[in-house]
Amino acid sequence: MTLHRITRSALFALALLAGQAHAQATAPVAVEGAWARASVQGQKATGAFMRLTAREGARLVRVESPAAGVAEVHEMKMEGDIMKMRAVPGLDLPAGKTVELKPGGYHVMLLDLKAPLAKGSSVPLTLVFQDAKGAETQLPLQLPVSTQAPGAAAADMGHGAAHGQKH
Repeated sequence: MTLHRITRSALFALALLAGQAHAQATAPVAVEGAWARASVQGQKATGAFMRLTAREGARLVRVESPAAGVAEVHEMKMEGDIMKMRAVPGLDLPAGKTVELKPGGYHVMLLDLKAPLAKGSSVPLTLVFQDAKGAETQLPLQLPVSTQAPGAAAADMGHGAAHGQKH
């Protein structure tokens, strides 16, 4: 390979990386702590969880994933002694406020899984947002698949150790 080809290839790679970084920096919503719960053979549904913070008001209007036949935003809540879960048509994301999608609250449901989601793998998920003017923006993600939230084991160990200390 000549020096010219190497330089041209390096510049092309840098341009691609800069484009990806720019796309993430200009996304209307920041995503933190995203993960999907691992599933087992025969299990046809699982959840995905994350924290969303919109720079300006936005609405999560759709979720898509090639790993599932259906992907929906769901709400889980207690009504008396009964836990109810239902799909919601959208989720408002107030400007500058973090909205948490977590077990037991709002979350993403991946239904009719095409294959089990193995711990340690990742699953593609696209979030579709709508701004106040109705313009849609897609944010493609790769969510790590785990049995618990990232950092949960370390937090639990630290929490348990704190309670085990004698004063």
